[in-house]
Amino acid sequence: MKTKKLTTKIESPKIPLDLPDKSAEAMDIQSEDCIERGKFQDCFLDNKSFDHVTFDEVIFSNVNFSHSKITNLELTDVIFDKCDLSNADFSNSSIHRTEFRNCKIIGMDLSESTIRNVLFTNCLGEFSNFRFANMKQVNIEDCTFSSTDYCYSTMKQVNFVRSNIDQSQFAGAKHNGLDFSTCEFSSLSINLDDLKGCSISKHQAYVFAGLLDLVIKDLDTPE
Repeated sequence: MKTKKLTTKIESPKIPLDLPDKSAEAMDIQSEDCIERGKFQDCFLDNKSFDHVTFDEVIFSNVNFSHSKITNLELTDVIFDKCDLSNADFSNSSIHRTEFRNCKIIGMDLSESTIRNVLFTNCLGEFSNFRFANMKQVNIEDCTFSSTDYCYSTMKQVNFVRSNIDQSQFAGAKHNGLDFSTCEFSSLSINLDDLKGCSISKHQAYVFAGLLDLVIKDLDTPE
């Protein structure tokens, strides 16, 4: 019997070699700017407010975006590596062929965003917000995404792999089958109808049995 793949093959960022260092220009970014082909490293964009900024073929390395409000953002072929995006507001954005590696995205707002071919790996993302997001071909691997909000999002080929998703909210999410079998959680906020097509492990069946007020008895154990 074939084993179901835990991840979807997604398009990686297409970034040229030898990008010029644009770190010195970080403080000059304004709304409606289009930044192409560059690398920003060891700089601060925290507590900033921008709108309709475009980043194309860009690498952010150890950049602090915490508490920034950058709405209607366009990201194409972008890598965030060891960045702090805690409580950053990236809502209503378009994100394509982008990777978040070893990032801190606690409380990050990606609500109502279009997210395509995106990888989150080794990220801390508790309390992040994907509500009403349109997500397709997204891999979330080895992350802590507990208490995350996916309510009313559209999720197609979205994969959770070896991640902590405890107390996350999936109510009203539209999906083509989510695989939680390698993930860690003790409870989820999810409607019974939303469970259709989901894959879980035998151990996790006890969690979902509680939603149905079922009692699972071990017949091999004497009463």
